[in-house]
Parts: sequence; C-alpha cells; structure tokens
Amino acid sequence: MDLAAALHPADLTAARHPITVTLGPDRREILAQGRDFLTKVLGDDRAVYGSTTGFGALVGYAGRADLRDQADNTLAHLGAGQGPDLDPALVRATLLVRARSLAQGASGVSPHVVDALIAMLGTTFAPAVPRYGSVGASGDLIPLGAAAQALRGHGYANVDGVRMPAAQALDQAGLTKLPLDGRDALALVNGTSLTTAALSLAVTRTRAAHRAMQDLTCLLADLLGCDPQFLDDRLIRRYAHPGAVTVADGMRATLTGCTPTTKRPLQEPYSIRCSPQLLGAAEDALRYIDGVVDADLAGVSDNPLFFPGDDTVVHGGNFFGQPAAFAADLLTGVEAQIGNLAERQLDLLVDPNRNGGLPPMLAAGPGRQHGLQGVQLASTALIAEIRRDAMPAGMQSLPTNLHNQDVVPFGTQAALRALDQTALLRLLCGSLALGLRQAVHVGARRPTAGGTSALLADLEQIAPVDPDRPLEQDVRTAAAICCDRY
Repeated sequence: MDLAAALHPADLTAARHPITVTLGPDRREILAQGRDFLTKVLGDDRAVYGSTTGFGALVGYAGRADLRDQADNTLAHLGAGQGPDLDPALVRATLLVRARSLAQGASGVSPHVVDALIAMLGTTFAPAVPRYGSVGASGDLIPLGAAAQALRGHGYANVDGVRMPAAQALDQAGLTKLPLDGRDALALVNGTSLTTAALSLAVTRTRAAHRAMQDLTCLLADLLGCDPQFLDDRLIRRYAHPGAVTVADGMRATLTGCTPTTKRPLQEPYSIRCSPQLLGAAEDALRYIDGVVDADLAGVSDNPLFFPGDDTVVHGGNFFGQPAAFAADLLTGVEAQIGNLAERQLDLLVDPNRNGGLPPMLAAGPGRQHGLQGVQLASTALIAEIRRDAMPAGMQSLPTNLHNQDVVPFGTQAALRALDQTALLRLLCGSLALGLRQAVHVGARRPTAGGTSALLADLEQIAPVDPDRPLEQDVRTAAAICCDRY
C-alpha cells in the first residue's frame, strides 16, 4: 500500500502480518520540505511547541536546547503506562495509522521516521504497549510513547509473537534503532492513532457479526416456518429508514424460496418480527461510525501543524479524539443490541413453548441429555458482560495535566472497550448458530430457501450434540463459520 493513497479499514486488519508499504518520491519531497521548513522556523527563533518548549502544562518553560535531548525529554516522562500489553496486531495497525498521518507532510517530521515505520511494518515486529494511560486528549501519548521507545530499542517488543527486550527484537527483525529529535518524538506520540486503529478494527468485526445475525435470523425464521411478511418491501419502505431497507433487502434475498408452514402465530415475537428494524438501525449507526473512521484515517492528528507555503506554524487541537469517542460509545450500544438479539433468539429456540414443539434445550433426550443448556447459560453471561460495559466513556471527562487538559474525550477507553466486546459478540453469534444446527437434528424442518440451506450446510460440519459433550470449541467453530464469511 502507498502512504500517499487513502487508508482503509481492511489495511489495518492486514497489518497484523508483515505488509509492504511504500512512500513515493512526490510524498517524500513533501516530507523533506516540511522538515526544511521546521529548520527554518527554529532558525528564525520562533516558538514551536515541543521543540522550543516543555510539554503539556509545562509549555511556558523552555525545553532542552539539544534537540536529541528533547526527544528523551518527550518520551521519558510518558513511560507511565500500566496493565497488560495490547494485542500486537492492534499496535501494528496503530503504527500504520501513525505512518499515514505523518506521511501527509504537515507534521515537520524527519522522512527517516516514516521510513522506519514502513520498515517495521514489513516485519513481524510489534512494540509492547501497555493498555492503560491514555485519555485520548493530547493524542494517545502514553501508549504511543511506549511504541516510540521500542523503536528506539527501549522497553519491550514482540517478534514472531515472542516478547523480548526491544533492542533484541530490533536485531532479530533486522531493524535499526530509530534516532529522534524533539519534533520527531512529539510527532510520533501526539495523535489519536491507537484510538483510530481500535475503532476501525472494532467496527470491521462488528459489521461481520451484524451480517452474520441477518443470516442467522433468516435461518431461524426458515427452520420455524415463519411467514417472511415481516420483510415485505412495501412494509419496510414505509418505515423509511435507509438501514432497514438495506437489511431487509438482503434478508429477503437470503429467504428467497422460503415456504411458511402456516402453523406459526400471525405475528412472531419481536426478536424475529422486528429484526429488520433493529438490524437496520444498527446499519445506520455503523454507517455513521464508518464515516468517522474514514475521516480519522484521512486526517492529520498532531500538534502543531506546519504549512511551508504560508510560512506558518499553527498550534491547535487536532489530537483531540472526540469524534472517535462518540462513535465508539455508539458502537458499544450497537454491539449490545445485536448481542441481545442473538441471545433472545437462542432463548426462543430452546423454549418448547415458542419453538414449534422442539424438545426443551434442543436436547436429543431431555433429562438424559441437556443439549444447549450450558451454551444458553453462557450466552446470558456474555450479553450481561457487554451490557455492563456499555456505559459511555465519552461522558466521563475529567480535568488533568494542571487543567491544561481540562476537557478530555476518553476515546481510547471507548474504542478499546468496543474492540473487546467484538470477541463476546462473535461468541453470541456462534452460540445461536450452534443452536440452529442442533435444532435440525432434534426435529426442526430443513430450510426451504437457498440462502439458508447453504448456511445450514456449512454449520453441519459440526456434529450434532448427541450425546452431550463440552461445547466451547463448537461455539467458536460456529462463530467462525457464520462471521468469517464477511
């Protein structure tokens, strides 16, 4: 991928493995011009935050005179992160986002810094970055500080999935220690690249679960013999929400050929009848979140920014991650409702009073066997976990940094939490999918639509639960079958 081109969420997913990243001569020239302009500005004795000054609340004090010492001054005080390491795949995605921001040439960064990020992304190297420490206001300072230190050979890093001292990891990956001055160091840390990367990965994974739930809902309706009139195009278009129209169009296509049994109630429970409205609202929300991610990936997240053509250095707040904070909080709500739908549909499926007379818990021999009982219990626990964590982070602003950062977005926490919940949402999809596979084994009719028949055929790779067995791996397998299609 070329750093002059637009960055897409799929690129961030790909960055978990070594990737080829390029920087064309035109973009390299823009970087060089920006760097030359910084040299001129400093030669003119102009004030430049982080180059001639201290950091944060200490901006009113002079920084270190030697620019290389200023890099140490930047990074040393940020070595305050705590907690477990972030997923190396997330860290690598973060540094791809950072490389793209810096490559736009507005940060006054040395071209060799972008070259170092490109070289790193071509290997399996991933800095060890602690989870806790960012408030997402002046960028993801502490996490990105740990990443920058690892590129300098300090702290720890991973190579081929093995954690080791960063200097050893650089050697093993064939990389060299990254020299930095004060502007380079600040440019590496003064942006919301971790927040953006986490949100991008989270919405990508949520979209996969969202599409899976459309398919699984169709399979549930077909197995039960429901009348698909709840997807009627005339009905949905009167609802007027574009996401619902899109979702219903896709679900109708999946259910093409479905023949209702005429034995179901006139109106299905809401977990079936209102599914296009619920999943459609999720689609509308996901489109908004996609737009925030696209803007974050296209933008420059740094301070200050340099405009050589105008002979101007502009200080401001382009490191403030409020858009991502709002979007991530919305995403956790979407995840909670999609997960709730999966859990409620599984509850309907195992209940003989609502599932068309299938045995309780879909047990092949109720009493002697227990079928999906354990999976249904675990699903209740999973959705409770997601719902507990759905409290918005963006409303938790706390002043810090001697009230220099007197409002903060907490987008990092919001995005990391949204990414965490995608793993649980995936398991909820897998739990429902396993129940649907089992339902056919214990007496549900085989699907009558082509799309649902194809999905069931894939799920029948999993053996029926007869007799009982531990099902944790089967849930994960079912989740992969229904979610990894997208």
